[in-house]
Amino acid sequence: MEIRFATKEDIELLMSSRLEMLKVVNGLPADYQYTDDFVRESRDYFLNGDHTTVLAVDNGEVIGCASMSYIRIMPTFSHPTGKRAHLMNVYTRNEYRRRGIARKMCEMLIGDAWNRGATEISLDATTMGRPLYESLGFKSTSEGMVLTRS
Repeated sequence: MEIRFATKEDIELLMSSRLEMLKVVNGLPADYQYTDDFVRESRDYFLNGDHTTVLAVDNGEVIGCASMSYIRIMPTFSHPTGKRAHLMNVYTRNEYRRRGIARKMCEMLIGDAWNRGATEISLDATTMGRPLYESLGFKSTSEGMVLTRS
């Protein structure tokens, strides 16, 4: 098994892992069909978005993935570079869980984010993922609000 940073040449592996992860996490049936727009936008993000993705591969098959997306805001005193990151899509296939794969993928992405000058990493944690993120140093926060376009 190898855990490595993905490249654009991994686009088919990236897409298959993303679509599989979304089905599992959202309880969708195995034969669920994504819209063409969703697939196209996901592919475009992997090819052109500001992100880093790590893949865990066993015998040529993706068994885990994790991504870090980057945004840049106007610099502030607490974030002088204005670079922020968001950890997302951390997923390991059920039969590979509890082996440290998700931890390794997260550690690789966190190190890369710090090297890229990020001053903050956020994430949206599931109940199952929360112990891992806490062990990596993430803290719960009640700050913030969100406006969603309907």
